[in-house]
Amino acid sequence: MSETPVIDSAATRWSAPPAERAGRPLLILLHGYGSDENDLFALGPHLPADYVLAAVRAPLAPPFPTPGWSWCPIEGLNGRDPQAATAGARALVDWVDAERGDAASVGLLGFSQGGLVALEALRLRPEDYAFAVNLSGYANPSTLDTDAAFAARRPPVFWGRGAFDDVIPPALVEHTAQWLPSRVDLSGRLYPDLGHAVSAQELDDVSTFLVKQLPAA
Repeated sequence: MSETPVIDSAATRWSAPPAERAGRPLLILLHGYGSDENDLFALGPHLPADYVLAAVRAPLAPPFPTPGWSWCPIEGLNGRDPQAATAGARALVDWVDAERGDAASVGLLGFSQGGLVALEALRLRPEDYAFAVNLSGYANPSTLDTDAAFAARRPPVFWGRGAFDDVIPPALVEHTAQWLPSRVDLSGRLYPDLGHAVSAQELDDVSTFLVKQLPAA
């Protein structure tokens, strides 16, 4: 089993100081492979202001010359170890346990490898997280002890990807398309003319989804 890495809490970017977080919903932003916490934090103006945003830096450094950070290693085009992905998600779960405070709810939003980790963390703790947004990512082809509870809850999940995304291996995209619908309350879209990226239209759809997930007043 892969060892659980440790996230550097000091590297997290928050949209609000501690005194302004109490009782508000928390949205955790998870960047992709080779990026860092500043990447998705830049999406803040396009997301509902009700959420406190926490952009987390992944715990692993990819091999040189790849910049940034990663949630789990990638060994070649198709070299994605399911156990390493689960270990990255466990690192996130540990970070959330330590940092969530008295948040009204916790949601997860990730891009690419960050989307994989968002969905995997939701699988690990289906009762702890309100939803997941998976942008240009996929569902980990693993089996978890918590999968029955996950499927029974059917949490809200948004899955968006570009029709011209050639980064995620087709077999993993196909697995996700087959695996998700029977286990989650699924919404999302395949965006024409979009590659491995996020578009303005997709951000509008994500914002609409996030508003629907706000805790009842």
